[in-house]
Amino acid sequence: MNDTMIQAQEPNNETWLPSTEELSEELSRLKNRQRFHSVFRSTIFTLVVVASIAVLIATLWMPVLRIYGVSMSPTLKDGNIVVSVKESKFKPGEVVAFYYNNKILVKRAVAEAGDWVDIDDAGNVYVNNVLLKEPYITEKALGDCNIELPYQVPEGRIFVMGDNRAVSIDSRNTAVGCVAEEQIVGKLKYKVWPINIFGPIDTNAPTVVTDGDTSGEPETN
Repeated sequence: MNDTMIQAQEPNNETWLPSTEELSEELSRLKNRQRFHSVFRSTIFTLVVVASIAVLIATLWMPVLRIYGVSMSPTLKDGNIVVSVKESKFKPGEVVAFYYNNKILVKRAVAEAGDWVDIDDAGNVYVNNVLLKEPYITEKALGDCNIELPYQVPEGRIFVMGDNRAVSIDSRNTAVGCVAEEQIVGKLKYKVWPINIFGPIDTNAPTVVTDGDTSGEPETN
């Protein structure tokens, strides 16, 4: 047997310690991570609060609605997005959104409670025996009318009609009738989409036809 001497390696008792620079870098990294998490949590919280406030406003005060169909053409067209304001009182000429059979319909207020409404075969509208001049419509029509004319608007209700008189189903038909206060969603104020039509909705009140203008035809640009 060889008498080879095996010399055991002495263990290294020196303990590794990071340098001051390395400690500084690690501390800076931890602080940056904590700062990022803090900013991230703050941003998420802010977004949640803003979104909650926006939903609350949209639900309680300013409902945002999308228009379906062409009953309010040319004022409002299919696909337009509008903003309404929660109100229960309306003047003739203002556009109102209201609940009907689990849907929301959009029409224009024409007459108030107690008013007498009459419509002739040509589509001319009379309120309290006065012919209205309606600049927001482009074509008159009697439309789908099955109420007995002249018609008195019941107490606590408003008489509404779509601007597209030939196709709109509204207060001229008993299927919809006049709108009660509890049905009202709000008054439409602004068109917001598409962006090229952004602006206020035409709510010019219908005016009586003067002695010098007996045609009753709507004004057009």
